[in-house]
Amino acid sequence: MDPFTLRKGNSPIILGFPHAGFSYPHEVGQRLNDEGRLSRDTDWHIQHLYSDLIPGLTTITGNHSRYVIDLNRDPHGNSLYPGQTTTGLIPETTFDNTPIWREGAGPAATDTGHWLETVHRPYHAALLAEIDRVKALHGVAIVYDCHSIRSQIPWLFDGVLPDLNIGTDGGVTCAPELEAAVVDIARASGHSWVLNGRFRGGWTTRHYGEPASGVHAIQMELAQSSYLATETPPFATDPQKAAHLRLTLAQILKKLAELAPALANR
Repeated sequence: MDPFTLRKGNSPIILGFPHAGFSYPHEVGQRLNDEGRLSRDTDWHIQHLYSDLIPGLTTITGNHSRYVIDLNRDPHGNSLYPGQTTTGLIPETTFDNTPIWREGAGPAATDTGHWLETVHRPYHAALLAEIDRVKALHGVAIVYDCHSIRSQIPWLFDGVLPDLNIGTDGGVTCAPELEAAVVDIARASGHSWVLNGRFRGGWTTRHYGEPASGVHAIQMELAQSSYLATETPPFATDPQKAAHLRLTLAQILKKLAELAPALANR
């Protein structure tokens, strides 16, 4: 299985889908339990939700389940949210803190090294190459990292998650006008939203977002209730919800693309 699928475009925007994959190699599947093989914490159908919203987007999609290795985690294993519950490079539980590995078959240090080398690093090498290519074309690159998660997960957060969770690590990872544009569209959309709430941007956003160098990064974490008919198996899409959400997402991406030339000319 290839570690990622890359589609090159000519837009200043790169869409990342690190958690859209739900497949796993045979040697991993043998060690996962029934819950693990379900890949419950996949960002279900997220790549289809963003499909063809505006012309020319570059997309990079991880093909493996995050249970093989999480492409949005620090390769050194540092926590994204110190002091808060979260999962690591190779999760041992679901977001509900339910074990995903058969007893005695959990991940070892050798697994981490192997999947870092064969999945995590190739994905990020390709993403970095696309950042360099897009920046050479436009003078700027905007990495928009696409995520979704169940709207209620008590182990991770209290209450119900807003529909749109915008992450810029407190405004560090992108220019202020990009952050403000996304917030303005979210505010007018009719969807609930929050800026830098429970999800402030994962490793991808924080690692690549360097506005001073012309690389801007934003994470959008969508509550799955905003586009799925059910957040439990079979994780089916609700066409009406998805169509409504796609209008908002298209407005966001269009506006970011419009702002790119001014950022490049600074």
